[in-house]
Amino acid sequence: MDETGISVERPDTETLRVRLAGQWKTGRKAPLSRAVTDRLTDAGLRRVQFDSRQLAGWDSSLAVFVVRVTAACEDIGIAVDTAGLPDGVTALVNLSRGVPRKKNDVSASTQVRILDRIGEAGLIGVASIRDALDFIGELALSFVRLMTGRARFRAADVLTVIQESGWQALGIVSLISGLVGLILAFMGAVQLKMFGAQIYIADLVGIGMAREMGVVMVGVIMAGRTGAAFAANIGTMQVNEEVDALQTLGVSPMDYLVLPRVAALVLMMPLLTIYADFMGLLGGMVVGVGVFDISAVQYLNQTREALTLTHFNVGLVKSVFFGLIVAICGCMQGLRCGRSAADVGRATTSAVVIAIVYIVVADGIFAVLTNILGV
Repeated sequence: MDETGISVERPDTETLRVRLAGQWKTGRKAPLSRAVTDRLTDAGLRRVQFDSRQLAGWDSSLAVFVVRVTAACEDIGIAVDTAGLPDGVTALVNLSRGVPRKKNDVSASTQVRILDRIGEAGLIGVASIRDALDFIGELALSFVRLMTGRARFRAADVLTVIQESGWQALGIVSLISGLVGLILAFMGAVQLKMFGAQIYIADLVGIGMAREMGVVMVGVIMAGRTGAAFAANIGTMQVNEEVDALQTLGVSPMDYLVLPRVAALVLMMPLLTIYADFMGLLGGMVVGVGVFDISAVQYLNQTREALTLTHFNVGLVKSVFFGLIVAICGCMQGLRCGRSAADVGRATTSAVVIAIVYIVVADGIFAVLTNILGV
């Protein structure tokens, strides 16, 4: 018997008997005694038995010891007889054997082939598209109920969202749009100055802001600000089971939660876009007048000649679609949120990322369409 309370003997040529004695408590040294592992390679050994008749007490550390001995025996093909162990230890060992063994070898990671991963990604993508189409269909039906007067929501919610996504966003929209106008003016001036055509800074800034940069910047700002707020608010309601409570009361979450947010954001996006265009033009004018010695009258006249209602209309049409994208992504991720705080964070992040990606994709589609139509 060694200091760990383990003794090993060979009652016959094929059996290794492990005797356990004394108090087997957590903290004992060498839970898997070398005296056992060294004997597993003895010639002719076929099975291992346990004898716990002299065992005075035990805890879970004994079960860990038996599991380790059993695993070592299985690796070299030796049978293990646990009949001599206490019933509680046997139950714990059987319970642990129900959990798959963790594989750390490299071959385990190579079992998942690249085609399997591609297939799983494809299935996830198809499921996401189907989920998005279902959500858009439910939203369309909600708008139909709104037109027929059957949608149930509070007008105060619409006004609240208009306030949060409207004038409260003017500060960040002013800053970003003004800086974008400044950047466009400086970038264009570097090239135009080579030809002595600084006056065309007004054309570059005006058309760029009206058709592209104004609406895109507003869309990105709303995705990071309002879309994230939609996802976080609705996701928190999902975690607190408030959405389930609405369904229990017979109130459609699509009508009560999603419809006011989508309608308010779609209403405010064109107005914010017009404001962003104005701030961008103002930023370009600051550069043109203050740095490149263009008079304010010249800059304004050149901007008026370059810009037409068509340029503004392209940006306004984009703003409606971008508002839909931001609102749909935020509300959909919120309603599809899980039941934990971590899920709320993931839903918020997904809403922002997906909305920005779709805004860029939609802007590319608009660029192709406007080129085809000659707009």
